Amino acid sequence: MESVKQYDVVVVGAGNAALCAAIAAKEKGAEVLVLERGPAEKRGGNSFFTDGAIRVAYNQLDDIRKIIPDLTDEEAEKIVMPEYTQSDFYNDLMRVTEGKSDPVLANQLISKSFETLLWMSQHGIKFELNVENQSFEQDGKRHFWGGLPIKTEDKGVGLIKHLFHRAEEIGIDIWYNSRAIELVTENDRISGIKIDQEEDIVTIPASSVILACGSFEANKKMRSEHLGEEWEAAIVRGTEFNTGDGITMALAVGAQKYGEWSGCHSIGTDYNAPKFGDFNKPGDIYKKSSFPLGLLINQEGKRFVDEGADFRNYTYAKYGREVLKQPGHSAFQLFDAQVRPMLRKEYNLEEATYIQAESLEELAELMSVDKEQFIKTMTEYNAAVQEGDYNPTIKDGKGTVGITLPKTNWALRIDQAPFYAYPLTCGITFAFGGLHVNPEGEVLNDEGRPIAGLFAAGEMVGGIFYKNYPGGSGLMSGAVFGKLAGTSAAHYSKDKVETL
Repeated sequence: MESVKQYDVVVVGAGNAALCAAIAAKEKGAEVLVLERGPAEKRGGNSFFTDGAIRVAYNQLDDIRKIIPDLTDEEAEKIVMPEYTQSDFYNDLMRVTEGKSDPVLANQLISKSFETLLWMSQHGIKFELNVENQSFEQDGKRHFWGGLPIKTEDKGVGLIKHLFHRAEEIGIDIWYNSRAIELVTENDRISGIKIDQEEDIVTIPASSVILACGSFEANKKMRSEHLGEEWEAAIVRGTEFNTGDGITMALAVGAQKYGEWSGCHSIGTDYNAPKFGDFNKPGDIYKKSSFPLGLLINQEGKRFVDEGADFRNYTYAKYGREVLKQPGHSAFQLFDAQVRPMLRKEYNLEEATYIQAESLEELAELMSVDKEQFIKTMTEYNAAVQEGDYNPTIKDGKGTVGITLPKTNWALRIDQAPFYAYPLTCGITFAFGGLHVNPEGEVLNDEGRPIAGLFAAGEMVGGIFYKNYPGGSGLMSGAVFGKLAGTSAAHYSKDKVETL
């Protein structure tokens, strides 16, 4: 066991938010310890599994080039990059959360997004253009769309690699196999934290603690209690260690719950995906995100969502739970030969499960769905598809007419063999319910006052996401509130020492 010394800041967790917090605190002169519940080979929390897309407000391509300095003039000349302003980001966030996102926290996230990415870049975190998923080529130029042009280099694996490298480089202590179990207080202030180090209970003195250890998505009991019994059947897309420890500890010292505790981020994921994220197969390889190009069909042979309601960036995080509601907690994504070449890369991986047939009748039999209803659904859908220009890079308005559940955009008849069906279940990423923090990352009590010495960041921050979220905004929120919490904790610890 490591020798126990006095730390200014102890950070619980070791993902994107936690390491941004640790680096920010160290940058301000604090003595920092990071606690990772898992072993070194399973470090990085949910961030290890992210696809790396990160949503940021920017004005023009010159802003992007500040974050990706390796972009050459020649490359820049061939890029068409629509601006994505703070207003655009705010409007997207409010639209998909149905106006429920806390405007104070939302504005903090958005207004700090660009400067936080620039700060991360200056600390050696590498970013690149999100060419594969958010652009198309036309007339010799690369056109970006969807407000999500930046991703971390080498996805979550690269993000965690560079964050840990920087943390170690600047002298941040990192303890593995160290599960935080209790916050220690003295005179209503945080004075330390208790950890379980392989059944050895250790108390670490500290001026402040930053909780950045995720939500409760890997805790089946808490999922059932807060999200509903059906969520026991969900696959956990990320780390097995996010069991709500930070939230439980914070509530025990009077922290206020905040946000949508009955909601979560979830997606349709491969039916045969592992029950937890596989550290040997990192990245978001089991997701299935090309559903706007096809149809979603349940075991009864029926559609259950408008697949073309919006770009996948704005619907994928809520359609997962719609899959969970279906019989058997499962469904199928359906495509034909004309759209199969357009599907995202994950559909071509060896891990992708699919059924292929030369007719819809044969497909129905192989899917084991209600064949009569399935053929009826497909016949009515194909008859309802309207003529028009098909363009998956814009909301093309090519929809259906005359069926109860429309497909608003990107509606093509599914009538060209071979036909493909990809079986899905629901994968949970994180729960939206968390703690109430102020814009500087301080955790608030039930009276709305800061708990002295307690800070939080990342998925533990409640009140930003409700119902849904714009793709890439979770990673950005983790970085923004991580940096804010780290800075605040360092200042608090310094001020505390000066007043003693």
